[in-house]
Amino acid sequence: MTDPQAPPPGVDLAELAVAPGASVDEAVAAAKAWVEAHVPVEWRDAADRGGREEIRKVRRFADYEAWYPTFARSGLAVATWPVAYGGLDLQPPVARAVEAVLAPYNLGRLNPLGLNLAAPALFTYGTHEQRLRFLPPMVRNEEVWCQLFSEPGAGSDLASLACRAERDGDEWVLTGQKVWSTWAHNSDFGVLLARTDPDQPKRKGITYFLLDLHQPGVEVRALRHITGEVDFNETFIDAARVPDFNRVGDVGDGWKVANATLSGERQMVSGSGSGGVDRIGGSGAEALVALAKANQAAGLPGSWDEPVVRQQVMKLLSEERIRAWTNQRVRAGLKAGRSPGPESSIGKVHQGSLNQRMQALATDLLGARAIAWDDPGHPDAEGVEEAYALSLPREVKGMLRSRANTIEGGTSEVNKNILGERVLGLPREPDPFQGAAWRDIPRS
Repeated sequence: MTDPQAPPPGVDLAELAVAPGASVDEAVAAAKAWVEAHVPVEWRDAADRGGREEIRKVRRFADYEAWYPTFARSGLAVATWPVAYGGLDLQPPVARAVEAVLAPYNLGRLNPLGLNLAAPALFTYGTHEQRLRFLPPMVRNEEVWCQLFSEPGAGSDLASLACRAERDGDEWVLTGQKVWSTWAHNSDFGVLLARTDPDQPKRKGITYFLLDLHQPGVEVRALRHITGEVDFNETFIDAARVPDFNRVGDVGDGWKVANATLSGERQMVSGSGSGGVDRIGGSGAEALVALAKANQAAGLPGSWDEPVVRQQVMKLLSEERIRAWTNQRVRAGLKAGRSPGPESSIGKVHQGSLNQRMQALATDLLGARAIAWDDPGHPDAEGVEEAYALSLPREVKGMLRSRANTIEGGTSEVNKNILGERVLGLPREPDPFQGAAWRDIPRS
């Protein structure tokens, strides 16, 4: 077996920003030197002027995407991971010190569904050979990942899923339909749950697979947002083939493996401080402060000098900070080697309603500009729907997008049940079909 601390083929140890196993002082000094050498000077100057908002003015996403391989090769994107999997093998306290050095430059990790959903399952239940195959290209954003769990008849009750997998020698043949597959249209692989034994109870006959989306029998169709954008998709699977090497965990034990992914997903969509995809939200509380102050400078309603406006904004800012601290506790547990548990649902439940309230207030502060604007379309758009999406004010787009926050990553109702049962110790809801074979349970 390959040494998990050894660099994989193609990795140059000289490109690593910090020596594996470095002390805090050594790591901080090395990280600062790396920033000076590799982060473009205009990004650093923008960070010094005004943080993320200023960085966004000088750094397009395409620029960051083109530069990202430099970040990935440094090991800083996943500093606590072993070198063989794309990291630096740093202890959590050292990694936190390095993150503090990088924080001003807003160096977010690309491929968040891979790093936050697929990786936890691979680390907890995968083999070293699987990690060596899938994790390094995941870190480098060379293979993009999505999640294929929800189905038209299995959303909140995910365990009732009907996508089936049948063994054929060293391969599995998969057939079924998935829905709400975030970014599947841009993905190369998906983590997928399929039923391998319909005679078992619904949570026991499920197996966890890694599906190559670029093969015959897989069709991804876009589901367009109310804003005109595409994030979600429906995925049709017709006799697609998966090698047994791409099975994670034991046959029939996929529900246990899936919980590592689901907990990672809830933590990822919990918002500020989650280490995930804050883009799901829109304007945060600091943006509300900036908007109110801009209104004051322009003599518009919704001004920072209005006591009621200040009170509304600061209430949401306080909640956002509390949520960030809660998320940091979850992240600390992950970096200490613990799997994400039901506590990740706390941030998810709070984030859903909080972000909706923040986006609604942003639209209120925008006033008439939220319902009428001069831009007849966006010059970069290829069609009417895309022009509409690109020309929407950011605050309006965030408000419309936020309606999904209490649904995605597990509905708030489902997550409250998890908190009640696993954190508060309340009894489970009665299930008249407890222990029955999946094929005997009524389904819509």
